[in-house]
Amino acid sequence: MKYKILTGLIIIVFFSIGFTQKEQPYPPLYLVSAPTAGTLPKGTFTSEFLLQKNGGILPKIEIGLTNHFMIGLSYGMHKFIGDEKMNVNKTYPEVQIKYRAYEETTQWPAVVVGLDTQGRGEYHEYSIDDDSESELVERYDRKAWGAFVVASKNWNALGNLGFHIGIAKNLTEGKDGDKDIDFFFGFDKELNRSFSLLLEYDAAFNDNDNDLEDISFGKGSGYLNAGVRWAVTPNLMLELDYNNITKNVEGADYANRELKIIYSETF
Repeated sequence: MKYKILTGLIIIVFFSIGFTQKEQPYPPLYLVSAPTAGTLPKGTFTSEFLLQKNGGILPKIEIGLTNHFMIGLSYGMHKFIGDEKMNVNKTYPEVQIKYRAYEETTQWPAVVVGLDTQGRGEYHEYSIDDDSESELVERYDRKAWGAFVVASKNWNALGNLGFHIGIAKNLTEGKDGDKDIDFFFGFDKELNRSFSLLLEYDAAFNDNDNDLEDISFGKGSGYLNAGVRWAVTPNLMLELDYNNITKNVEGADYANRELKIIYSETF
């Protein structure tokens, strides 16, 4: 295992040296999935395509209405690639909103409040019986962040080093009875102007109730996710993510690999 990690780091460093250097167009809006205090500049939009397991695709578009306020929509589909019937997560899109309440200073972090109703993976519907009553439980493989507050602070340490920490409250996927406030943190580290390393940890307090084994996916160890982001051009970024390194789901033998394509433009 140690040799595999060392080999991966050597490959990343080689690629970061060998490719043409391109400035990343704006601070990271998210790590692998966790929000940061970054927002889009006014008059900028991003189109993101997340390629997931089981032929899944999650398109998302976000727009910077001001330098402090941005909105977005996403719409997930599964079995988009393959020979099975394609299905959508929901018949309506999910919503992303971010408002930067405080700017970063040399002493204090930037603070953003926001809302993100988009979960990760497939969307499920379960019927459970509780005291002779049947209830429909609806949720994603990984619950959406919901309403959140996140603080971000950056330092110059041989390239930018950003640290991010936040709390979140899911507002729409609590019918399984696990409604705890969630906690997350992570960092991004520039290797050079083109490549960045991403790492995040989601405690998943709202998905660790062992009394709900039939509908609670998390086993209580949280989700550790990592990624590498490459700014190919000033408008195009590619990202390779490794999700659930902690194997926090029953039957998970390997990390879940995903590919993200991000295109940005001004208008």
